Amino acid sequence: MSAAAKTDGPGQLAGRPLEEWNGAYSKVESYFHALRVLNKVLLGQLVALVLERAMQRSASEPLRSATELAVEEMDRLVNDWFAQVLQAPPAATEMLSTRGRMALLLADMPGRWQDQFLRPGPWPEEFVIAMRDGFLRAGPNFQLAQMTPRPLDLGPIATLTHWSTLPYVKMAVTWGAFGLLLVLIFYFTHQ
Repeated sequence: MSAAAKTDGPGQLAGRPLEEWNGAYSKVESYFHALRVLNKVLLGQLVALVLERAMQRSASEPLRSATELAVEEMDRLVNDWFAQVLQAPPAATEMLSTRGRMALLLADMPGRWQDQFLRPGPWPEEFVIAMRDGFLRAGPNFQLAQMTPRPLDLGPIATLTHWSTLPYVKMAVTWGAFGLLLVLIFYFTHQ
């Protein structure tokens, strides 16, 4: 039991209401569900690890919510694990989280390697190869392309601006005559 837990009053944990920690628990659990961590024991251990780290920061950061602290700790924990497993170069850290999650799915972590998720190394060689292969496939395929400027084609709207075009003038005169005919019919039938 931590020192912070010993000094907490009823309904408090790490100096915050239990409801706040329940909300943080729910968010972290939902994130791990999204990563397809299906084993309930493993899920409980991972959520407890994240919340424990958030509780350690709680006293020094009283203006931040428990959920905010827990999500930051979860993100840090997952990204640090991705960096270790994938041996990601420093240039890849910006997209590490996204590509790492994709690599988890491509390596079939939920089906075959769930017990390896967030576990410290060494990891099975087959798992590491599958993760690194998935990480490489998750990135974009760069291709050189050349784009030459082309004139804009505005379609029929461009031809409407030229009054010298006979078909549009004929159409306008025909519709105008039709409208005049309707007005005359209305006038003579209502007198």
